[in-house]
Amino acid sequence: MAELHPFKAVRPTRDKAHLVATRPLASYKKHILKAKLEENPYTFIHIIHPEVNKAFKTKSTAKERFQVVRQQFDTFEKEGVLFQDQEPCIYIYRQTTATNEFTGVVAGASIAEYEADLIKKHEATLTTREEMFTNYLNIVGFNAEPVLLSHEPSDAIEAFLKEASQARPEYEFSTTDCVKHELWVLSPKQTKQIQQLFAAIPSLYIADGHHRSASSARLAEKYRDSGNPLVNPQFFLAFLIDERRMKILEFNRLVKTLNGHTPESFLETLKELFEIKELNSGRNPVQEHELTCYLKGKWYSMVGKLSICASKDPVKSLDAQILTDYVLTPILGIQDLKTDQNIAFVSGAEGLKAIEEAVDKGTAEAGFVLYPIRMEQVKAVADNQLIMPPKSTWVEPKIRSGLTIYMINE
Repeated sequence: MAELHPFKAVRPTRDKAHLVATRPLASYKKHILKAKLEENPYTFIHIIHPEVNKAFKTKSTAKERFQVVRQQFDTFEKEGVLFQDQEPCIYIYRQTTATNEFTGVVAGASIAEYEADLIKKHEATLTTREEMFTNYLNIVGFNAEPVLLSHEPSDAIEAFLKEASQARPEYEFSTTDCVKHELWVLSPKQTKQIQQLFAAIPSLYIADGHHRSASSARLAEKYRDSGNPLVNPQFFLAFLIDERRMKILEFNRLVKTLNGHTPESFLETLKELFEIKELNSGRNPVQEHELTCYLKGKWYSMVGKLSICASKDPVKSLDAQILTDYVLTPILGIQDLKTDQNIAFVSGAEGLKAIEEAVDKGTAEAGFVLYPIRMEQVKAVADNQLIMPPKSTWVEPKIRSGLTIYMINE
């Protein structure tokens, strides 16, 4: 079963929700970020990244920086920008773009189910990042960015969300990236209903947020070991969505070296493994086991030959792994995708233009575009307790921070 935990969210007042909610810092261009910080005193960035504001000097240690984060959070509460719901709730959140509508549930997800592998993982986490996030959560005492969890299709859940979202939302606003955001606060009766519906879901899958969920689990373990009786660390903030409603895009590769090859010799080497065809213009792959490559101003289709595409292994059969096993490592000498400086990643959301610009400017020698991984492939990897290649998927929606903040110590 999938256990949903109601919680008393700290959230913006209705008139300031559109000003508080924020994308991750790295997603803003420098000039936009500068203007945002100068002109918007309510943005959540003032809390989670206080060092970007010269008025708040943070010392070098993470502990002291995290303490300033908590101080800024307390200031926002004291000034009435943020307030806390009086009763535990579950929330419906909807994000609408020009091409997609993402509707799901914001709630606490069970760490016990995470540890029992009922919340399934497909990505390896770095211990250093886990430790840093755990320390962060322990000091600041809140979680503001939900982990994205997918669940199997449920007509009953979908019908519930459709009916509940007919009411006027608590928040309804659009952001400058042309995305509409809506949030509904469920009544106690509705909260029980949605809990019962999710109890019929056998397992959940982490779509985005492996380090955040792992860090929450590590913090819960820390509290258990110390005998701390707190309840909330047994759950972590999550946004749960029907797997049919998510959008999985590819994560493309840029390589900064041909490892001694000329473009011509590189293509000749590729022909041993792929059917190579020059294209009139750039395009995405149209089928699994096809990649497209941008090299020296030209686009090529690369269709894998049977000898490299016949594996039934859930990981080795992935195009991202095929590219690594047969091109990146043996031909280009890229051994570790996590650490090698000769590899970079571009999300499918950035399009082919990002690939072309990098190669044309000389910051990369070639770019490879992959066919998007299917949810069935993600689940096969997770069900077999395997790990996907780094940067295999770009998953939408990307949830904004600061709309429903989960207090760990309450």
